[in-house]
Amino acid sequence: METNIIPLITEEQKLAEETWRKSIPAQVFLNYFFAINYHIQEADDAMGGLQHLPFFRAHQAELAETDVQAITKMLHACWSTEYALRSTAELGDEDYLRNALHWTFPQAYHTIMAGLQAFLYTAGVRSNNPSLIRREVGRLVVRNAYPRPISFYAAGAYGDFSIHRLPLAGYKAGLHIAGKEIDAQAQIGQFLRTTRKIKAQATRQQVQANANTAIRSQKTGKVLDKWTAAHWQQITWRLGYTTLFDLLGRLRISQTSREIERFVEADIDFKLFHYSLLNIVSYLNGIHETYVAKAMGLERYQQLVAELPRHLQHSFVEERLRTRVAPTLRDDEPTMRMAA
Repeated sequence: METNIIPLITEEQKLAEETWRKSIPAQVFLNYFFAINYHIQEADDAMGGLQHLPFFRAHQAELAETDVQAITKMLHACWSTEYALRSTAELGDEDYLRNALHWTFPQAYHTIMAGLQAFLYTAGVRSNNPSLIRREVGRLVVRNAYPRPISFYAAGAYGDFSIHRLPLAGYKAGLHIAGKEIDAQAQIGQFLRTTRKIKAQATRQQVQANANTAIRSQKTGKVLDKWTAAHWQQITWRLGYTTLFDLLGRLRISQTSREIERFVEADIDFKLFHYSLLNIVSYLNGIHETYVAKAMGLERYQQLVAELPRHLQHSFVEERLRTRVAPTLRDDEPTMRMAA
């Protein structure tokens, strides 16, 4: 009689293992954004609000009507993109959300960037150049223009990165969703380090590809292939600071890239991903709206919101004005002076 041999690992188990292994990069990415949202919720208290920041209290601008129109255009772009992102999340079906990553990743990035540009405009930075915007917002994060939950950043040369304002960032990040603040900070710290590493390597490639900037051997004059710590140190100034806005830049994934396909095929909680993204978007857009309203004057900002296109009427924009922007500004005098 033939003996039936029962395999220790079934085909189903093998398939599940393979799916899980392929899902790890997407799971790690979800962990990162969940951790950012978790950290915001945990650290967002009354004392950590904008109204307590000296930078915010001193923020003012002299805006002509043409400036107000330019800012309004940026805010409309910001809000319409957030509207589209929210509409996708509300449709809600897991399979739909999975395939929607092709456009929700860029939408989350672009809505925040449009709101950031509106804020930067009131701070005198009026440029569409992504590198300049990234550098300026990095400086603002370091100067404490943002509340505590998102004031963290990475600095330093390749191989010697330092994480600031995230005291638990040195702990080892796990492969699970953050359940404690230590998990969240460890994962954000890892995200900062990997993002800064990618930027450093790209900068090195750019520097070495240019005959005028390439670091060469002192003996032979040839472009160096291998770098020491001292060589990395020479390009650190080009990196600026690595902040939350650089982490959000990782969302700009091409529709044709293999990376987005890895996400679509992964076995992760897509509803949780969209939930985390939406919370981060709302938090950051609310901060930038409050800065704009302070520079513009609350009354003028309220008028702007009252005149929104139909699809944005009585929406999240008005709710944030009522629950976040107006309460923060209530004790402030309008600082806008119409220029002649």
